[in-house]
Amino acid sequence: MARIPLDESMMESAVYGGAVLGGGGGGWIEEGLQIGRLALELGQPELRTIDEFADNDTLVTVSLVGAPGAKDKYLKPIHYSKALDMLTGLLGKPISAIHTNENGAGTTVNGWLQSVITGIPLVDFACNGRAHPTGTMGALNLTEVEDYVSHQTAIGGKGDNYLEFSVSGSLGKAASMIRKASVEAGGLVAVARNPVTAAYAKQNGAPGAISQAIEVGRALLGAKGEAAIEAVVAKLGGRIVAAGEVTDFQIETTGGFDVGTVQIDGFEMTFWNEYMTLEKDGERFATFPDLIMTLDAKTARPVVTAALEKGQQLAVIVVPKEKLLLSTTMRNKKLMLPVEDIIKKPVLDYLF
Repeated sequence: MARIPLDESMMESAVYGGAVLGGGGGGWIEEGLQIGRLALELGQPELRTIDEFADNDTLVTVSLVGAPGAKDKYLKPIHYSKALDMLTGLLGKPISAIHTNENGAGTTVNGWLQSVITGIPLVDFACNGRAHPTGTMGALNLTEVEDYVSHQTAIGGKGDNYLEFSVSGSLGKAASMIRKASVEAGGLVAVARNPVTAAYAKQNGAPGAISQAIEVGRALLGAKGEAAIEAVVAKLGGRIVAAGEVTDFQIETTGGFDVGTVQIDGFEMTFWNEYMTLEKDGERFATFPDLIMTLDAKTARPVVTAALEKGQQLAVIVVPKEKLLLSTTMRNKKLMLPVEDIIKKPVLDYLF
């Protein structure tokens, strides 16, 4: 058992390490730093190991849902804590701890602010140790639990787009409604969802995911340029596959997702919020949930898919899925099937 007081250095490492583990998604670095700093201004969040909690304690996921590249997105810190307050009322029982849905630039620090404001403990745990596009992929394989009722709350937007939304139902329907709510709110909402026992979370998620992000971030921030990129791939057991100019880039925000392609050094990558495939001359080099990520070739700063531009000089790194902390959802063929429909490329044959 361990309780780790979180400070500014650890927060920055968490955001940058989370950005790498986001695999192109998981929000923006600036937003992660903003929320992390606000949490530290209001108090000192404390990271607890999942072993500290009893098997039947109630854990709840806090997350962002939507398209980071949406032009009309609008979130404020109060939205994060209010979504959690709404879920507490919906459940009618105390929440033992909160955790993020995934590692990502903005998502690794999900829960830090809520924990400081509410006093609810923060767990060194993520539903998935890397970012993923759909709500069900971040739902701890609850799609396979018969008669599970998903409780979810969402808040976001401003003016005519402002929205507070609560839903209870099957996991697929609830996740779909939250995704639609994100579109109505301008592209992005803060969400609290899916109560489970600590025992179930431990079996299906990624204990230690936040600590891993901090370690990756320390490797990245502890060096400069190419040396920093090499430090990251050494830490994760990956490799640098390509480096060069972004010669083509296409993105479309549709249905609450960023979808597109990017060409670098003769390699083509598809993305659905996160990078899905990496190919060159018909050869597949990596397939989600393998980690594919772009970093600025000079500064080593992670570059998410929503921030891509033609002319950027980027390095492409790959980490095999076997070396990542992943949810059981990443082995669920049913949850992976939609990837093929979105990116129009084979995926399942490379995974199963």
